[in-house]
Amino acid sequence: MIFSLYLLSSAYLTSQYSRNDDIRMTTDDSRDNSRTDPLSEPEETVTKEARRTKNFDPLAPYKGVVRRFFQIHRHVTGLFMGGIIAYVASLSRERKKGLRSFPSRFLAFLVRPFVKRELRNLPFPLQLRRRLELLGPTYIKLGQILSLREDILPRIITNELKKLLYNLPEVPFQNIREIIEKNLGDDINSIFITVDEKPLGSASIGQTHRAVTLDGKVVALKVIKPGIRDTVETDIILLKWLGHFLHWTIPQYQPKRLINEFCSYTIREVDLENEADNAEVFSANFHDHPHILFPKIFRDYSSRDVLCMEFMDGEKPDMFASRDIKAERKSKIIDRGAEAIIRMLYKDGFFHADLHPGNLLIMKNDKIGFIDLGMVGRFEETTRRRMLYYFHALVSGDIEGATRNLTAMARIGKNGDPHGFRRSVSDLLRKFYQHSSIGDFSIGELIINSLAVGARHRVFFPVEMTLMTKALVTYEGVGKMLDPRIDIPSVSRKHAINIFQDQFHPASIAREIWRGTPELVDALMRLPRITSDTLNYLEETVTDRSPKPDPIQGLNSSILSGSCVLGGTLAVVQGGPWPLWAGLFALGVLFYAFNSK
Repeated sequence: MIFSLYLLSSAYLTSQYSRNDDIRMTTDDSRDNSRTDPLSEPEETVTKEARRTKNFDPLAPYKGVVRRFFQIHRHVTGLFMGGIIAYVASLSRERKKGLRSFPSRFLAFLVRPFVKRELRNLPFPLQLRRRLELLGPTYIKLGQILSLREDILPRIITNELKKLLYNLPEVPFQNIREIIEKNLGDDINSIFITVDEKPLGSASIGQTHRAVTLDGKVVALKVIKPGIRDTVETDIILLKWLGHFLHWTIPQYQPKRLINEFCSYTIREVDLENEADNAEVFSANFHDHPHILFPKIFRDYSSRDVLCMEFMDGEKPDMFASRDIKAERKSKIIDRGAEAIIRMLYKDGFFHADLHPGNLLIMKNDKIGFIDLGMVGRFEETTRRRMLYYFHALVSGDIEGATRNLTAMARIGKNGDPHGFRRSVSDLLRKFYQHSSIGDFSIGELIINSLAVGARHRVFFPVEMTLMTKALVTYEGVGKMLDPRIDIPSVSRKHAINIFQDQFHPASIAREIWRGTPELVDALMRLPRITSDTLNYLEETVTDRSPKPDPIQGLNSSILSGSCVLGGTLAVVQGGPWPLWAGLFALGVLFYAFNSK
């Protein structure tokens, strides 16, 4: 009942705030319209339209911490109420008869008027996606991250959230131009010959345009959308508060951990200097693979909000697959893509964490290009090695090895069941390997299902493992797009074995030993002193003949003192003669005094 009253009061307050906000915005629009003279000259109309375009701010509704707080509160409360309505709507006809499920049905009846009319009859996953869209770019990005977490969230929700990856709104070019000129400190025509006004693509945080520099280089300009950074920083503060609240209501989905992971990745993604660094790290890692390409960065034309990089001219995998290409050429492209992704993950430990077919290009001479490098994942050395062993066990059909290495990377939550997790994962692997005999096998799906099994047993894994599965799913999806009969385990096994051979090559082992030489020399230099100190301590311990304090000294007196006091208390309670209980108390005091000495 208290929860019902909270929902109703929250709905009323937030709806009132929203209504006042809408009235304020409508009034402002009315004032603008009232200033428009229908008999004014066309030039004035054009001037006003240009001024309105110049002052366009797509994030104006989201500014202000207080206003933003009420917006988030309104949508979160609305989502809870919409979830109740959706739950009742999903009940079978039998469960709606009579007084069955009466509390839920009654609560849904109470909150129904407070939910937006266009949302109240939608399924819960669709309500969640729509509300994230209404909350703006930060929450669209949050939905994109959550769409990867099939190990924690139900698949019906993650499938709906994947729709947030496409069809995002564009920002007018005039605003993009102002950001470019402000960051590069000059008029755009003094820096570039041309800049296409129509964007190559628009994401939740940035927008990309094709341009040509004064020296004739064709480049891609990625620009952070106006006001995004301030909005993200405000939203991160409020999101962390929201995480604490959701952790109290739905702890099984680990909302606090998910939100903290999202905040960590997003705050880095709104700084394009990080993406420039990532591109240069990838290029250095693949310097010996000329058929794997990453965009070259032009630092002179780049800043925190503008990234100027080489324009990579290539075909998307779906367009390439639709052409009549020889099977040998397709196999070579698949092999190169697999090599690049497996190397990123299991050799370098530095990988593209937002990989999907739209971020892959098939270029001239069958080279593979990777773009949109703002989001990367990293494996520490120990984790990278363990992931390599796990992946090799998967593609080799080693159930015991895969289960052992996966469990070694897990974090056991409260009331976790690691033994049950190992049994369930072993059963899952056997089922997948049975399907692999008929060609129905997906390594990415197998890992995702294994992580989902972990969530049911309160066994959790680092977010990098989920990002890794996105890369593997992309590799498998593109591979099957080009060749539906591809043997994923066979292709993967070849490249995993190559990494093993390189890792355990005598030269690699020698490098590892040489890398640890300073610590080894330091330990050898300190060994004589450590040995001497240890022997001195043992000698002093063995030859010391001084009497040692008795650890139970005084214990007998304490027991006797307590017994006398307890006996005296019982004598008083039972009405015994006073000489008896007085004597017992006196003896207790004496024994205590003796023990103190």
